[in-house]
Amino acid sequence: MNHTALMEALNTPRGQERLTRLYGHRDDAPQRQTARYAALITRHAQLFGPQEKVLLVSAPGRTEIVGNHTDHNRGRVLAAAISLDTLAAVSPRGDMVVRLHSEGYPEIELDLADLAPRHDEEGTTAALIRGVADGMQRRGYRVGGFDAAVTSQVLSGSGLSSSAAFEVMVCCALDALYNGGTVDAVVRAQIAQYAENVHFGKPSGLMDQMASSVGGMTAIDFEHDQPVIDPLGFDFDQAGYALVVVSPGGSHDDLTPQYAAIREEMTAVAHQLGADTLRGADRAQFDGQMAALRAQLGDRAVLRAMHYYTENRRVTDAVAALRAHDLPLFFDQVNASGRSSWQWLQNIAASDRDQPLALALALAQELLMGHGACRVHGGGFAGTTLNFVPNNKLEQFVDQMSAVFGHGCCYVLDVRPEGAARVL
Repeated sequence: MNHTALMEALNTPRGQERLTRLYGHRDDAPQRQTARYAALITRHAQLFGPQEKVLLVSAPGRTEIVGNHTDHNRGRVLAAAISLDTLAAVSPRGDMVVRLHSEGYPEIELDLADLAPRHDEEGTTAALIRGVADGMQRRGYRVGGFDAAVTSQVLSGSGLSSSAAFEVMVCCALDALYNGGTVDAVVRAQIAQYAENVHFGKPSGLMDQMASSVGGMTAIDFEHDQPVIDPLGFDFDQAGYALVVVSPGGSHDDLTPQYAAIREEMTAVAHQLGADTLRGADRAQFDGQMAALRAQLGDRAVLRAMHYYTENRRVTDAVAALRAHDLPLFFDQVNASGRSSWQWLQNIAASDRDQPLALALALAQELLMGHGACRVHGGGFAGTTLNFVPNNKLEQFVDQMSAVFGHGCCYVLDVRPEGAARVL
């Protein structure tokens, strides 16, 4: 479609139904998204002029429910795509140049004729674009240049996986433009992870990219190279609860060494036990060698391995509780996951003085008074918390969090049933 046709399609019943499916119905979401999409289409036309083929591509952020820092050691996770996304209007080019204008950021231009990782690009958006194209070409997919106008609701450094949403969106765009939409959702996630690990320089697991690419709420088992994905259908809103992500301040953009240390310490324990990852090391063997592991690697590494083993089991228990519609038991697992992340994994604070996540969790525990659940969200150290709040406490919860952390700190979310997608 060209710009005019896209504008017209937005306001058709089919277009409005599509937006409702992706963004839910809270706070007039379809109307707000219609205005957002229209502004993006207009911006693309202003930046790049008339185009015969313009695609709208969306990739959601994700919420991690249980399974904190287990994916990089071939563990289990329970995650969900959310109704906040990275959205792009893209059009193909006749060369290998990418021009990308992301709202609020400087223009990026790069040439995909050279896809080798560049040391001077590490940690940049250009590295993610080049890395996705490299990952696709290595798997035999076509790549080419494109012009893109981008806007994102997935805040950078918030723990909602803005980088994963961006990577997955770029892969989805290149797939739609040059491969006819043939890239499988799992492969798309693996390509995005490759870009982040090899080009961007961040040793992430696969959970963020997988949740964004696949969509819905899913239990994912990373024991083998081909992850096992188990979709779960559960409507928390219908059950009387809202998912609320609280951003109490602080970004995890500069905390890669802290994240890397968790993976390194867990993997070091596994190596001492004769395995590549903790998934391959028996818990009984770990318990039997705990004294020696303390002496060799220190107490924190041992605690983090303990977190892995108990967290892996919690995912199974949480999934079983949801399937049985036993919300109290499910919330017990989420709360236990949060306590383990705080006490054993130790990814709540990056400094002694500034501990916004710890304060947000302490306040949530007081406000919820045993109803619902709260836990650190995502990688931790900074970013956000995830809270399951009874609908009859939602207004009070948002008001009190806002009084401490500022207006706009709370995001009331829906689980998005689709992952990365061409929208219209």
